[in-house]
Amino acid sequence: MESPVTTVPAVLILLGPPGAGKGTQARMLEDRFGLVQLSTGDLLRAAVAAGTEAGRAAKAVMEAGSLVSDDIVIAILRDRLGEPDVAKGVILDGFPRTTVQAEALDTLLSETGQRINAAVSLDVDDAAMVARISGRFTCGSCGEGYHDTYKRPAVEGVCDKCGGTQMKRRADDKAETVGQRLEAYHAQTAPLIAYYANKGVLKSVDAMGDIDAIAGALATIVREAMD
Repeated sequence: MESPVTTVPAVLILLGPPGAGKGTQARMLEDRFGLVQLSTGDLLRAAVAAGTEAGRAAKAVMEAGSLVSDDIVIAILRDRLGEPDVAKGVILDGFPRTTVQAEALDTLLSETGQRINAAVSLDVDDAAMVARISGRFTCGSCGEGYHDTYKRPAVEGVCDKCGGTQMKRRADDKAETVGQRLEAYHAQTAPLIAYYANKGVLKSVDAMGDIDAIAGALATIVREAMD
């Protein structure tokens, strides 16, 4: 594991649409640099399970069928950033989603003497992404992933890993739905791209290439950001 020297925990943000590989790349960065990936969903579930003050507030809101407010998410993130396992830094995945959230995050980090070291945009080609995501399917028995073009099972309809024959596709992986998700992402994220570009911390990586090549580009950015 690489261990860049830093006296203040680093804060990295991964920006990218569904299917861009944020989760995969975040896990690789965790292993390589000792960072901790924090997604909004995981943060909320952990806070609710732990029964923290912010977690109880989030639970009440979710049980009422409402969206958790930015204030509650920030409170939960504040608690999480104070835990010892994030001493080297964190990778934020899925937060912030708006410039209002980004400004709230800046305020939170200023309280702890931290800052955004880098906001990395995983850039994709929309048409290629639709083909990539809409072609996915998995084994219903073991969860092994396949693709209509890039990774078909050796025997049609039979899982290479467990021999299962029940293949399934996610309802939201249909081409039309994927296209809509990408449009929504670009509309939502464009202001964040400008926000972090203006702050001088925006980096871009071509996310359509080989996983290892993407990982190498991200590692270079992380090393520079944590110097």
